[in-house]
Amino acid sequence: MTDKNFIIVGAGIAGLCLAKAFEDLNISYTLYEKADEVRGIGAGFGLASNAMKAFEILGYEDKIIPLGHMLEDFEIQNWKEKTILKADTNRLRKNYNTDNFAIHRADLHQFLYQSIDAKNVVVGKKVVDLQQNYEKVILYFDNETSVTADFVIAADGIGSSIRQKLLPKSTPKYAGYICWRGVIKDENYNTKKSIETWGSNGRFGLTPLKDNQIYWYACKNTPLNSEVYQWDLTDIRRNFAEYSGIIRSTLQKTKQEDLITTPIMDLEPIAAYKYNRILLIGDAAHATTPNMGQGACMAVEDVCVLVDELNRNPDDIIKCFENYNKRRLKRTHYIIQTSRLAGKVAQLENKFLTTIRDFTFRKLPTSIAQSPLDDLLEQDFMKI
Repeated sequence: MTDKNFIIVGAGIAGLCLAKAFEDLNISYTLYEKADEVRGIGAGFGLASNAMKAFEILGYEDKIIPLGHMLEDFEIQNWKEKTILKADTNRLRKNYNTDNFAIHRADLHQFLYQSIDAKNVVVGKKVVDLQQNYEKVILYFDNETSVTADFVIAADGIGSSIRQKLLPKSTPKYAGYICWRGVIKDENYNTKKSIETWGSNGRFGLTPLKDNQIYWYACKNTPLNSEVYQWDLTDIRRNFAEYSGIIRSTLQKTKQEDLITTPIMDLEPIAAYKYNRILLIGDAAHATTPNMGQGACMAVEDVCVLVDELNRNPDDIIKCFENYNKRRLKRTHYIIQTSRLAGKVAQLENKFLTTIRDFTFRKLPTSIAQSPLDDLLEQDFMKI
């Protein structure tokens, strides 16, 4: 398609998805990963209908579907299991004519990695500096080596060293709460419904994965690096002791070594994703809190839009980058801001305020309550 040489930095979902797309387009690239091996770290996440549509456009939705578990319903409950809000997922699915899925991050990561030529991947290379001019980009690594390419695409996550070289003030922002995650096996749990529970002791989500697995997450307000970050499963179980039986059972079945503990972070929206011959995608460009379940989805959309631009303008990569920039800024900024607000609403702890919140959501028409999802999922992300 083009005789230009690309470097992709970061072997997460965005970087691997782009690498696969480049191979499908016969574009020369090398992918550099700072870790010593390429592997998916994390638990489960959602691939909403917009992400599945992006995979369909890229040509391998049929390979992703068997890895996931289809979700038919999403419901928000209070800690007494009383419904606060049900999403009209049928209407949302119809817009893209695709279903919503939940998938284990490691499964998607492994599929993408196995779909590309391992000879194009170099591990143990952390970018520490860069230079660019009108013709080339030079990346410098922490082992005192360097590499030159025509273009660089940074997919190195929320802590992107490339973004922070370009924008030193663009650093991750703490959302105010910790998140615990895990995956368990439960032969008796067979559902296509995802549930999130809101309560004054925190938020707890349960999402089914394939093969009778449950992906769970729990969020609790706390200052960054407080003693809560040292909690083990005994502490977490105690915190959610008054929540539903399935929540208590899930925590009992979780092993300490499988517990993942992270602070929830995002980025302030930045003014541009394109910097001459460097392009930012995925979390490196627009890391968001997980409250709308759109982090990975936006990464796949990014790749889909970039591939579309490369197909339209194969001889003008700068123009591709500029058009990508125009097409992605508004949508991804909306996700960051709306997800941040959703987290603040969901993480309320004051019992008086939570009572008002829950009552209000129950009385709101569904069309209003889920309007943020409508704005996201009823828009054509491929529209120019």
